[in-house]
Amino acid sequence: MTDEELESIISNLLRAGVITSAMIVLLAGVVFLIQHHAEPVTYATFHLERSNLRTLTGIIRSAMRLRTDAIIQLGLVLLIATPIARVAFAALGFYFEGDRLYVVVSLIVLVILTFSIMRAI
Repeated sequence: MTDEELESIISNLLRAGVITSAMIVLLAGVVFLIQHHAEPVTYATFHLERSNLRTLTGIIRSAMRLRTDAIIQLGLVLLIATPIARVAFAALGFYFEGDRLYVVVSLIVLVILTFSIMRAI
């Protein structure tokens, strides 16, 4: 695998991830607005999202039940996962190229990304 092929694959991965997540959020957002357009809005109190939308398994389970708020959350999770997948794929590409230094650097970045996201949840 050449550097140009790796760059092309990674750019296609990023493009596909961003476009897919944007389409998921857009479509689910439109359906959400259609479903909830007549609900009164109270700005005096702040309402958190449901507790099952705070974990990845809860988001997936709710999205499988076609809950539009969960589908929007799933699209956002996909958007967050896109650069993580890019770093993981870069590490694999560097491994197949035999570039050990960049494999180590990519894995360190992947661990930092994963740790920071897990701490935020």
